[in-house]
Amino acid sequence: MAEFSKQYCEVWDNGFPYDFDIEKVAKNLEKGNYYPIICEGFGFHAIGKDDNGNTLLGFKDNEDGVIWQDYNNFMASQYKLLKDDLEKQNDDRVF
Repeated sequence: MAEFSKQYCEVWDNGFPYDFDIEKVAKNLEKGNYYPIICEGFGFHAIGKDDNGNTLLGFKDNEDGVIWQDYNNFMASQYKLLKDDLEKQNDDRVF
């Protein structure tokens, strides 16, 4: 069954029911650990927390490895993509 994060639904499919909240999952993680969970919308396969307590999202690379991206930077990039998309459609929603 496909699962979608709250954050994906808020950005890309407002009103779609979500299955989990990235921030709630991350809050319960100890530094240096990760939780395997797939978000079909964003495409990540794990939520982690680095040694400094920063939340990370783990994406599979083209082989068998994982590429970790900073959660805050990733979300900022998603909102930028949405903003750019809305501008192309002349949508005047504000984010």
